[in-house]
Amino acid sequence: MHLHTPAPPIDPAQQRQLDRRRWRRAFNLSLAAVLALLAVYSAQSAFDVNAWTVRPHLVAGLRGVLTAPLLHGSVDHIASNAIALLLLGTLTIAQYPRALVRTVPLAWIGSGLGAWWLGEAGSSHLGASGVINGLLFMVLTLGIVRRDRPAVAAAMLGLTLFGGALMSVLPHEPGVSWQSHLGGAVGGVIGGLWARHADPMPPRVRYSWEDEEDVVDDDVDAPIDAPHRDASRISWG
Repeated sequence: MHLHTPAPPIDPAQQRQLDRRRWRRAFNLSLAAVLALLAVYSAQSAFDVNAWTVRPHLVAGLRGVLTAPLLHGSVDHIASNAIALLLLGTLTIAQYPRALVRTVPLAWIGSGLGAWWLGEAGSSHLGASGVINGLLFMVLTLGIVRRDRPAVAAAMLGLTLFGGALMSVLPHEPGVSWQSHLGGAVGGVIGGLWARHADPMPPRVRYSWEDEEDVVDDDVDAPIDAPHRDASRISWG
């Protein structure tokens, strides 16, 4: 597989400063999202949580498609999702800010619809893990379809940190909503394919032999004209 090799920056010191700023901003936005989840969790005692979860096959349960990712069932539940959101959120915001904007709604709605359609009647589904799964599958999809080195590195990092989540789209553990994980993963793949060109590719390094090939191609494509003969120089015998 040929990888798109980024060209070295013109000003490495300035590029390092821009990269630090980009990653700091991504971390701060991810931390804000985590704090928002914690704020909602701290307020859950004030309302009926079950009414806002995804309840499969019930029309009233469809409103949970919009609200269930904000709710969590325990401290352990929100802690695991908060860590994953902080890490994957930082990675995706820094690497694919435009693709992320398109993918999050797809993963959000996909996780809810997956739980509503595939879940067992009488169950309730809540938590942000389906959306987080969508972020992971978006990163993996973009690593495959873009094939530039930063994209492949991001995919490998996501796979190293959360590779176990790949199996979460299948029934494997009681009490874990594989249905929402599957729906979020589908949304992540669709978002990755749809937004694969949303974020610009890094400038590609160009080698000298490529310029030589272009010159050869231009020479080959140029029309070959017969040599022009000056009539005044033709001798008749």
